[in-house]
This record gives sequence, C-alpha cells and structure tokens, in this order.
Amino acid sequence: MMDLNRKYSDAELEKIVDEAAIYMCACPGQVANEIRQLRQLIRYQGECIVEARTPKAVHETIAASAHQAHAIMEACLDRVLELEGWDRTTLQMPPGLRKLRDEVIQRST
Repeated sequence: MMDLNRKYSDAELEKIVDEAAIYMCACPGQVANEIRQLRQLIRYQGECIVEARTPKAVHETIAASAHQAHAIMEACLDRVLELEGWDRTTLQMPPGLRKLRDEVIQRST
C-alpha cells in the first residue's frame, strides 16, 4: 500500500468536524468527514491487498484513486479554512461565523 501524505491528523479532522457542528457551519465538517472516510477506504484496501481475497489489481486501483481523492479533499479543506478565516493553530472557527450562528438561532426562536 502507498504511503498516505497527511496535511491534517485524524485528531485535527475530528476538531474541525466538532467545531463545524457546534457553530452550525457544516461545510468544513463535511469535507473533514469525507477525508476521514477516504482514509478508512485506503486502510481497508490495504487489508484486502494483504489478505489477497480478490485480484490485487482491483484493490490497488481503488487505493490509488482514493489517494488522489484524499489529496484533492485535503487541498479543498485547506482552502475552505483559509477562505472562512479559521485559526490554523487551534482550528477554531472565526468569530464572524460564530456571530452568524447566533443570529440564525435567534431568528428561529
């Protein structure tokens, strides 16, 4: 199985998902969750290659495509966090988006 270059750790992805859920801005969280799912797919394909249950080429093809998708989605997440102004050290959503969340909640009550 090919090595997976990771810009974000699993813990950082979890933080982004949690932060997005708390502040009702699902888009960054959805992207982070898709990255986690791709990592799971890549791990699974690696197991299939080792266990050799079906043709190796099938799993290598899936793994290679998942690696490409992973790189694309990490770049996407990076750009989304930049565009929204997230704190890159703490991975906290910017105050402006928190204010937007509060306004949405207030309008719905």
